[in-house]
Amino acid sequence: MNKDYPRFMNFKQALKFFNIGSYNTLYQFIDDEGLPVIKIGNVKRIDQEAAMEWLESKTIK
Repeated sequence: MNKDYPRFMNFKQALKFFNIGSYNTLYQFIDDEGLPVIKIGNVKRIDQEAAMEWLESKTIK
């Protein structure tokens, strides 16, 4: 786990975590690529551990 980011990241923090500059790209990861999001009420967060697992599943060997 990267200690520079909280375990449950908001979308702005997730942009920096993934090193992307566009919310549209992040939404594409969520909607089209299956990046898991936690939703409690109106608050959405991305679990850093789940994000790492998702990234590893996208790795081409």
